[in-house]
Amino acid sequence: MVLLSLNTGMRRGELFNLRWHHANLQAKTLTVAGEGAKTSETRHIPLNAEALATLQGWKDQASGTGYIFPGEDDKPMTDVKTAWLELLKNAGIVGFRWHDMRHDFASRLVMAGVPLNTVRDLLGHADIKMTLRYAHLAPDSKAAAVELL
Repeated sequence: MVLLSLNTGMRRGELFNLRWHHANLQAKTLTVAGEGAKTSETRHIPLNAEALATLQGWKDQASGTGYIFPGEDDKPMTDVKTAWLELLKNAGIVGFRWHDMRHDFASRLVMAGVPLNTVRDLLGHADIKMTLRYAHLAPDSKAAAVELL
């Protein structure tokens, strides 16, 4: 779940609601269904090499049906707090929230020069204002834009 979160920017609840039929490993995409998304909008997230390999490896260990990360009785998982806190403790990490991985995903995209509207689409933000908080990470984007002329 951590690797998928870091490489897709998905919200924790969206990961919990993922089913195997939402994963198209051939097309290298994950579909966040509207009913499982915060904004109720369906979106398709491309998978990079690490996310794809993670899902393929997980599928080899799992049943390959139902929820990708099933909870009790093949119902959606509802919490990872105990495992998350233990993971942070073992890694010696303090003050890091699950949602920080989503911020890391967005920050890395912006610093790599990805347009803010594309970042907005990938994150599933309904309003560009939410995405604009990452704009300061791309101070050279205006200069690069006028150099295209």
